[in-house]
Order: sequence, then C-alpha cells, then structure tokens
Amino acid sequence: MNSTAGPRPPSASRHVHVFLPVLTALIALAWLALWAWARSPYGRYIEHGDWTASGPAAFLCRAVPAGDVVVPVVLYAVAWILMTAAMMLPTTLPLFNAFDRLTAQRPDHGRLLMLLGLGYMTVWGAFGLLAHALHTAVLSLLASTPTLAWNGWLIGVATIAVTGLFQFSKLKYRCLEKCRTPLSFVIEHWHGHAQSWHAFALGAQHGLFCVGCCWALMLLMFALGTGSLGWMLLLAAVMAIEKNVRWGKRLSMPLGVALLLWSVVLVATHA
Repeated sequence: MNSTAGPRPPSASRHVHVFLPVLTALIALAWLALWAWARSPYGRYIEHGDWTASGPAAFLCRAVPAGDVVVPVVLYAVAWILMTAAMMLPTTLPLFNAFDRLTAQRPDHGRLLMLLGLGYMTVWGAFGLLAHALHTAVLSLLASTPTLAWNGWLIGVATIAVTGLFQFSKLKYRCLEKCRTPLSFVIEHWHGHAQSWHAFALGAQHGLFCVGCCWALMLLMFALGTGSLGWMLLLAAVMAIEKNVRWGKRLSMPLGVALLLWSVVLVATHA
C-alpha cells in the first residue's frame, strides 16, 4: 500500500460517486424507455406510422386545436429527444466530464451541468424538427407521385450514399476535431461570466459541432427504421468510437466506403 497517497479530493469523489452514475442512469433510462415504447401498442409513433388513425393520438388530434399537426410533432419530438439522449449523450461523456471537473467548486454546479445538457439537447431537438419536416415533405411527395412511390427505395439508397460521401468531407473532420478535444473546447468557450447563459451556450455550441459531424449518420435512421434499437445501438457505437477513441478518426473513411458500396449493391439489387 502506498502510504504517501492522501485521501481523494471531495470534488473527485463526488465526480465518481455522483456525476458518472447519474449520467449513466439517464442514458440507460433513455434506452429502456425506447425499448418499452417500441414494444408497446404505440410503437408506430417511433416508426413514423399513421399517428392520427387510431388510439390516444387520434383522440388528441381531434380534441386539440390543429391537432393533426401539433400532436404528431409533439410525439415525434418526445421520441427524438429519447433517441438523442440514448445515442448522443454517451458520445459527449468527455465534454460533461471536463465541464463537471471545471465547475465542481461552484455552488450552482448542478444547475450549470443541467444547462449545459439543455443547450446540447436544444440544438439536437432543432435538428430533429427539421428532419421531421423533411421526412413529412418526402412522404407527401411520395403520396402525390405514384411513379416515385413505386420507386421509393431510391430515397433510402440516396440517404445511404449521401451519408457515405459525407464521411469524406472536410466539414465532417473539422467538426469531429472539435468533438474529440472537449477539454480544449470548454477552456476556449467557458469564461465564467453570466454563468447560466454561458453554460447553455457552451452546450449549444458543442451541439452544433456534434450535429455537424453526425447529422448524416443520424439521418440514416430514417432509411434504416427509426424504431430499430439494433441500428440505434450500432450507430451510437460508431459515433462514440469516432469521437472518443484514439483511433476513431480512422474509422470514418472505411465506414464511408462501406456505405457507398452498400448503396451500389442496393441499386444493383433493385435494378
């Protein structure tokens, strides 16, 4: 036993015994909620099925003003936030870890951490609403164009191909570099003034870079099925490795090649 080792500092002990278990529990609860929801009678709400046809959603659509628009958006937003919490929070553990240690001595430490997470999730929530609007527009286009509807597989193939091409883009690597250096990012953007706003802004800024490097992989869920927990787990693992593992950057190009080859195989199969 090393007799020179002193007791662990209170902030380090709190980090190990409070912060990490709480964040891990939140991530686990998000996955559990998605798993339970996907296997419930309302799993179609995650799969972007006909939310207004039957069940509680149909009742709410009739009872709420502009319910045909509001209710699906709210249901989708809840599902998207759960997906983001389950898939993206594990990739941001280094960011929360750095910020937690930097602000550990502040009396408003817990509130600052929540605002950091709120800023991060707000950016991903905005991206999710844009993705929902795009998906709704595509479905409307398919419904109004029979020829395109018969060849709807092309949209999925195009999504896979675009995701593969984006793996080679400079934007991908610029944003990925910001995500891979969370301590430098926090030191650069955290000034300690107007703490509440800066904590939220820090989370939002990091969220923008996170969206910048991961948006294509997240859109891939629309081609693979937004209710598929298997694909969610696989994509979450890929994004976590890209961001947090030392050799993660070397995964991007092989993944891009694999996605492009997959799109070619799908075209050949359907043709």
